[in-house]
Order: sequence, then structure tokens, then C-alpha cells
Amino acid sequence: MCFAAVNSNLFREYIGAESHVVRFSDVPINPDVEFHFILAFAIDYSTRSTPLPTNGKFNIFWEKNNLGPSDVASIKKNHRNVKIAISLGGDTVGEDSIGRDSMGHHHVYFQPQSISSWVQNAVSSLTKIIKQYNIDGIDIDYEHFHADPNTFAECIGQLVTTLKNNSVISFASIAPFDDRGPVQRHYLALWSKFGHVIDYVNFQFYAYDMGISVSEFLDYVDKQVANYKGGKVLVSFISDGSGGLGPHDGFFEACNQLKKQGKLEGIFVWSADDSQKFGFRYEKQSQELLGSA
Repeated sequence: MCFAAVNSNLFREYIGAESHVVRFSDVPINPDVEFHFILAFAIDYSTRSTPLPTNGKFNIFWEKNNLGPSDVASIKKNHRNVKIAISLGGDTVGEDSIGRDSMGHHHVYFQPQSISSWVQNAVSSLTKIIKQYNIDGIDIDYEHFHADPNTFAECIGQLVTTLKNNSVISFASIAPFDDRGPVQRHYLALWSKFGHVIDYVNFQFYAYDMGISVSEFLDYVDKQVANYKGGKVLVSFISDGSGGLGPHDGFFEACNQLKKQGKLEGIFVWSADDSQKFGFRYEKQSQELLGSA
């Protein structure tokens, strides 16, 4: 049996983690794509000056002044093709001097006290935020772990399953990267048990070394499509070109090759906050490519 090649017109962009001025309305939105804004981040840490883990009780850490519930309502009203997701976790939290890296940030660790207590707290706290903001989906972007892969898989898998069963969200994604270590181990454990409830894989191809070639990039795509078998693996770039295959270095050439083969599942960008200074030129180019027949 022969299956026709199918491309997707899905475009996704993270927003709110690195800027106090970026708005949804700043970002160009092509009516011919399915467009997801992903608010970064909601984190199960306290919002005090020295953030501490809260065992699944999520707080908002994205920039709320310009990305609040009324802003969500407005962008959805003006653009019927827009949906909004919340990303959970991220790399770091806080900016005080006791942080764990040179910038004074604490790493965000996934560290539940137990599977059942974390899931219960996460379902409760996220349902409130999701309803307040009229959110459509969630994205999982934990990058540091004080839990084994099976615990991560059960916590996240049960969270997504419950939120979907309760009709709180309509889609979920994960955002792994290839560290040849704990990150991939945790996400592949999640995928093997709960891949059926995960709609998109926002694979961080920009976490590969800067300066890779188009052919290397395409090899990496094939590798991750095999790892996340049956999943919709999106390709990605980072706005400032600091990793992977940059948007000015052949990324779109690679996307065109994938599109010709019927293997382009969508594009996502980290992040609108950084793209603002470039006039969102690569967002426009991405959406033109996705929206064209």
C-alpha cells in the first residue's frame, strides 16, 4: 500500500521568557498557517527571590503585563487561526545572586515528592491558569531532573491524559533535545509509555552545534523522527542563530527539501522575544513556506 506524502502548515513560536515588551500583536501571523503561540514558562517553583520547587503547584513566570488573559482574548479574536499553549519547566528560573549558573539563574529541576501528589497538584494548578487565560494546550520543556525517567513519564503522561480527559486542553507537545544523556532518556521513556497522548514533538534542533550543514541537519531530523516514531517532529531554529542550522545558513533550504519529500511536520522558533530586533523576518519566511501549496 502506498501512502501519499503529507506536509503540515503548523507554525509555533515561544514567547514571554526573555522580554518585557514583546506582544502577541507584534508577531506577523499568516492566515494560511495554523499558528501556536507558546507562553514560556509556567514552573512549579515559588515566585520568591530564591525560587524553590513546589511539587506540581505551577506559577506563571512569563511576562504577564503584555501577555495577559485580555491579550490572549484579543489575538484569538483577531486571528482565528491562532491557538495558545503554555510551556512547563524551561531551563532556569530567577535572577538573584544565589543562582546555580554564571547569570545568577537557578536551574529548574523536575523533582516531584511522589507521582500522585505531583499529578494532583499539577492538574489543579494548571487547570486554573488554563481556564483563566483560555489556553488550548501545554508543552513540556523540563531540561534538568531530580527524578528517574519512569517517574517523569508517569507524572507527565498522567497530567496530559487527565487534562485531555477533562477537556481542559486539546493538544500537548514535548520539547526534547539530543544531549546523548538524561534529557533524551527522560523524554524517550515518556514517549514509549504515553506517546499516544502527545501531539507534537518540538525538537530543539538548535541545541546541536552551530554551523552544521544542511545534510547534517537532515540526518539529525531523520534520527529524531526514528526516535519519536509515529510522532509529528517539528524542525526548529533559534532567532539569533547561536546554535544548529540558522535561518540565514540553510535552514529554509533544508525545509524545502523536507517539504518536497512530504516530511515537513511544521516549524517552531525560539523565540519571539529575540526575533523582535530582527523584525520577525524569519517568522514571515517560515510561514510563507508553510502556507504555500
